[in-house]
Amino acid sequence: MTGETVVVTRELNRAFGAVQAVQNLDLIVRKGEIYGLLGPNGCGKTTLMRLLVGIAKADAGEVRVLGREVPDTSLLAEIGYMTQAEALYADLTARENVRFFASLCGLHSEAAIDQAIALVELSDRADDVVSKLSGGLRRRVSLACALVHRPKLLILDEPTVGVDPQLRASFWGHFRSMADRGVTLLISSHVMDEAERCDHLGLMRSGRLLAEGSPAELRSLGGTEDLEQAFLNLAEDGHAA
Repeated sequence: MTGETVVVTRELNRAFGAVQAVQNLDLIVRKGEIYGLLGPNGCGKTTLMRLLVGIAKADAGEVRVLGREVPDTSLLAEIGYMTQAEALYADLTARENVRFFASLCGLHSEAAIDQAIALVELSDRADDVVSKLSGGLRRRVSLACALVHRPKLLILDEPTVGVDPQLRASFWGHFRSMADRGVTLLISSHVMDEAERCDHLGLMRSGRLLAEGSPAELRSLGGTEDLEQAFLNLAEDGHAA
């Protein structure tokens, strides 16, 4: 594969006590692609994302993002990160939350804030206090906060959890549009039908990359046209990427 690398890890390791959350993980994500991290809950997807952002510290190995070694605080203005758990201020409105996170990255454009809110289809609820919003609506606010400053790399931890099917399809349409403009997206999920929307996939289990490739390549590798069954076959075989 060719293309500018945006994320590179080499022999990355992180343990929590006796639990090895990330094990000797080598990863390359290239500019303008949607890279999907797939695997069951507890397989290490969230820990890997936290290592890439610099929130967690590796026990061993190397992480480079946008050509710089992590952790590097200068990267924060160029990365959008949507956590699996909500990271919103419940007593502020949706708009105030987006405005606050934009300001952390030096962005003070009300037009950009309005655009991010419109992108997640929340304009009619923008001035509602977050504590009064449903779980699905709060996911929309979280996504708007992650992309308002137009990052070069967008890291999304299960962004469609609790979102209705129509809005989920809309989200993925926006993700593809961003990738087409050169934004790199790293998206975690345990929903296999979302895998078909990704350019490249990494199947994770027990902190390791079990296999990598396009959806078609992984189906071929797993010996089936069903991607979920391919994952199960690869897991059973103990395939190494």
